[in-house]
Formats: sequence, structure tokens, C-alpha cells
Amino acid sequence: MPDTRNEPVVVIGLGRFGTSIALELARHGTEVLAIDKDAKQVQSLAGRLTQVVTADCTDLEALKQLGVPDFYRAVVAIGTDIESSILITSLLVELEIEDVWAKAITEHHGRILQRVGAHHVVFPEHEMGERVARMVSGQMLDYLQIDKHFALAKIRPPREIVGVPLGESGLRSKYGVTVVAVKGPDGQFTYASNETTLTYDDVILAVGREEDIERLVEKP
Repeated sequence: MPDTRNEPVVVIGLGRFGTSIALELARHGTEVLAIDKDAKQVQSLAGRLTQVVTADCTDLEALKQLGVPDFYRAVVAIGTDIESSILITSLLVELEIEDVWAKAITEHHGRILQRVGAHHVVFPEHEMGERVARMVSGQMLDYLQIDKHFALAKIRPPREIVGVPLGESGLRSKYGVTVVAVKGPDGQFTYASNETTLTYDDVILAVGREEDIERLVEKP
């Protein structure tokens, strides 16, 4: 399988989500072609992105003229204009872009994007809402969904595993959760081992299925 990590990316739609993606990709050295139909938005990014152009990407010929078919990866970052989002995604698939990412704002929108051929559908508002809700509830200090039903959580250790070496705690067998790193009150994260013994002041990074992590954090 070819290495596509450094392949250029075309980002279509430069609202907050698209702009954030384009700037972050550029910051990491990825070549980005950023496109939006709003000339003012394009102008505001002209000094921050090397390739940012004004175009109507619902026009197949416009996409061809911009060289979009030469890209391996594309991001459709349009959310509120659902019709344009779906049409542009279908055009990218028609142009045989091999890795198309599309933003969805509702489950129905997401299903249509998948049907027209999007390889990845993301729900940034929904996913951020879930993450913040878990933090606001006080259960977790931070939370990241790694894959469907699988997550990494930054939490305080429950009482039952404090003072016991992790290898003797039975954490994996009881909860299906693995502690991968630990940070003391004044330190930095370090890798956890079977010999690691936790205190109430520690913060841990735990990885596992979402429901297993939730069972763990519900323990006192």
C-alpha cells in the first residue's frame, strides 16, 4: 500500500471548520489547495495559505480547471448548505478522488454523503458536544473517541486501584480497560507498567471500549 501521508489535500469550504483544517494541515507541512465561493473569506486567508482560491465547486468544470482530479485526498467542509455539500461530494467521487472526507450536520445528511460515495463522514459539532458533555459532567478530564465505540480518556483513578500495582489491580480483567500513561501532581505523563502504583492525586490515560471506560469512571 503506498504511503499517502504527505499527499496534497484539497479543502472545499472555508468556514471555521474548513479553515481550521486547512491551516493545521499547512502548519504540518502538507500542501493544501483551499477553495471557497466567498471571495472575502478567500481574501482573508490569502496571507496564511499558499493556495487559496475563489470558485464554485458545484461546477465540475471548475474543479477540473483547478486540478482537483490530481489530488488523492479531499475534504468537503461545507455544513449548512447541505445541497452543495452533497453535490460537491458526488462530483469528487465522480472525479475518482480516492479519499473523500465530508462534514455532516445531521445523521440524515451523513447517510446521504455515504450513499453518494464519501469515504469518511465526520460530525464535528456532535462529536465535540459529546466530548464537552463528558467533561462538564465531571466524569472525565478529557476524552477522545479513537474509533467507533473505542476511546482514550483522561481521568482520575478510581479508589479500588489506588495503592495497588496495576499488574495486580485486575483492571483489565474487570473492566476491559488499560492504563497506558500516568501523571503525578507535579510531573509529566510517563508510560504505565505493571509495577506502577497510583495515588489519588494522579491523572491516568485509560484506553478501551466506551462503555467499559464509563463503567470505570462511575466507580468512586
